[in-house]
Amino acid sequence: MEKSYVKFETPEDVSQKALDLVESSYRTGKVKKGTNEVIKSIERGESKLVVIAEDVNPPEVVYYLPSLCEDKKVPYVYVKKKADLGSKVGIASAASVSIVDYGKNEELYKSIVSALEQIKK
Repeated sequence: MEKSYVKFETPEDVSQKALDLVESSYRTGKVKKGTNEVIKSIERGESKLVVIAEDVNPPEVVYYLPSLCEDKKVPYVYVKKKADLGSKVGIASAASVSIVDYGKNEELYKSIVSALEQIKK
């Protein structure tokens, strides 16, 4: 089923890198989980990368995140399942996660961002 908030197809390898970055950022850096916290981190300019699950129901929960990210020039990426995303931050499921500090993972972060730039061209 096509979700209206999914604006581009994220390749599997990029999704996997994003999940890895979320997991390691959760351990060593700082992440915000839960859509309200994610929105606040984007609006405050704290967000380095936003990860959005594709299976969010109802989709309204995350519907405006891509537009907000674009307005604030924050890169964002999709992963297939909110359960996968949640498991990386120690909860059952997460509709979205904002990476505020990616710790020692600058290379991984840069590789995701450059892959996203290629996808969105």
